[in-house]
Amino acid sequence: MKIAIIKTGGKQYRVKEGQTIKIEKLEVEAGTSVNFDTLLISDEEANDLELGTPTLGDKVTGEILKTEKQDKVTVVKYKSKTRYKKTVGHRQIMTSVKITAIA
Repeated sequence: MKIAIIKTGGKQYRVKEGQTIKIEKLEVEAGTSVNFDTLLISDEEANDLELGTPTLGDKVTGEILKTEKQDKVTVVKYKSKTRYKKTVGHRQIMTSVKITAIA
């Protein structure tokens, strides 16, 4: 089984065929196919290794499943002795992608 390292949303992910991952929001409708910038392709034992300099191109294909907001993260800022307290909540939008093919 092949594994690959892809780059999207300023992050890198290690993926296999059939795996579902959550990545930063993509402006694509559910059910469409998307290609990812590939940095490395290998088998599980690292015998057949293809390393990009810097990339291999769009060799990993995935299918968009859904885009949704994550659970709320609460951030609290507090300074003692000054009566300052601020609470902020944030919900990150993530896209679920199923990896369909690694070329």
